[in-house]
Amino acid sequence: MKEMLNRVPEVTIWFWLIKVLSTTVGETAADFLSITLGLGLTTTSYIMAGLLIISLFNQFRLKRYVPSSYWTVVVLISIMGTLITDLLVDNYGMSLKFASTMFTIALVSIFVIWYAAEKTLSVHTIFTLKREIFYWLAILFTFSLGTAAGDLAAESLGLGFFYSLLAFAGLIALIATAYYGLNMNSILAFWLAYILTRPLGASAGDLLSQPIADSGLGFGTVDTSAIFLAVIGGLVIYLGFQQKKQLHPVESEEQ
Repeated sequence: MKEMLNRVPEVTIWFWLIKVLSTTVGETAADFLSITLGLGLTTTSYIMAGLLIISLFNQFRLKRYVPSSYWTVVVLISIMGTLITDLLVDNYGMSLKFASTMFTIALVSIFVIWYAAEKTLSVHTIFTLKREIFYWLAILFTFSLGTAAGDLAAESLGLGFFYSLLAFAGLIALIATAYYGLNMNSILAFWLAYILTRPLGASAGDLLSQPIADSGLGFGTVDTSAIFLAVIGGLVIYLGFQQKKQLHPVESEEQ
């Protein structure tokens, strides 16, 4: 019963797949709204912040993990994390190096406060409102940090989108190796991988959507966002159906 009351999903291959897709959407959708539609970073941020607050209120009222609610929040918080970084860098002139450092300090501070209050950072025991608030705060800053780190690697360090993608994929592979082969702490491995999948997805989003002249593949923000959102939607529907079967096995068999 305790497992069913957990407010976040189990960490499976589906979790990581949708998470990476969501990070890609966070990058391309933010660019689509602010640049392609011409809303600008400030207006887009207000709109996304409003939608995120509404989605979080809905998420907090739930007593267990519901795929549609949870992943809606993840997609919106991914977009919001991108917008926060872009606002600081593009509108207020903050350097990517300073932004990465600031978000790292903020994220570490959240983890320290979370652990001091709850004595755990495990995502397998998010069954109270306080823990879920810590969880979503940490995720917001992983997205902002990941956006800054991804842009820092691709732009300031000159790696470009493709080699940034390979670099972050390589780091994730190292963490997986340390976890499965060297008994790395599971909580540490999870959060390191969660942070790194953000710049991985952002690099993939930029690679797919940016013009060929800018080292991208030229698919554009509209097509890239639409395709990835469609895949996310299909997977979330599938997971919702699977959850229903687990919660009501007899009814599912009769149907």
